Amino acid sequence: MDMQELIAEINALAKKKREEGLNEEEQKRQKELYAIYLKGFRQQVRQRLDNVDVTYPDGTTKSLKDAMKKSKE
Repeated sequence: MDMQELIAEINALAKKKREEGLNEEEQKRQKELYAIYLKGFRQQVRQRLDNVDVTYPDGTTKSLKDAMKKSKE
């Protein structure tokens, strides 16, 4: 299931929940879909942050992960 289909199904269940309520099976499905969506979202954020570089005033560049390690020390 791609992200657009996932979001469409989440939205359909949310609309149904507002209008008439959900049965137990639909509530379970909604929770599963939310978990799948959040896992994918978090993965996208991590991938984006892995590609971020920090440039220091002296001109050196390090990956964000390495820069965060340096700041903790």
